[in-house]
Amino acid sequence: MTFDIKTKWAALAGALLLAAIVAATLVRADWQIRLGLHWLIEHFLAYFALTAIICLAWPRPMAVAALLVPCAVTLEALQGLTPDRVPDIPTALFAAAGVASAALLADLGLWLRKARAPAGAGRKA
Repeated sequence: MTFDIKTKWAALAGALLLAAIVAATLVRADWQIRLGLHWLIEHFLAYFALTAIICLAWPRPMAVAALLVPCAVTLEALQGLTPDRVPDIPTALFAAAGVASAALLADLGLWLRKARAPAGAGRKA
C-alpha cells in the first residue's frame, strides 16, 4: 500500500483528533471546551469524525471500528480515575455508536465505489 500526501494528512488529522479526544476525556471538567450540545451528541460526533478521518487514511472501516470501539469504552472507563469525573455507560455507548455509524457509512461507500468500477479496473497486466 502506498501512502500519498492526502493519506498522510488524513492520518495526521486522525492522530491529532484522537489526541484531542483523549485530552478532553481525561482533563478536569472545567477545562473542557463544549460545543453547547448535549454531551452525548458531542461524544457521538467526535467519534464519528475520528472514525471517518481514519477511514480516509486506512480504508478498512471494520478494522478501524474494531480498534476504536474498545478505545472509546476504555477512555470512558478511565474517567473513573479523574477526581471530578465519573464513567457513564450511555456516554460510552454513544461514542461506540459514532464509531459504528461512521464505519458502516465508510464501508458502504467503499462497496459502492467497488460496484461502480469497471470489471478489471485496478488489475495490472
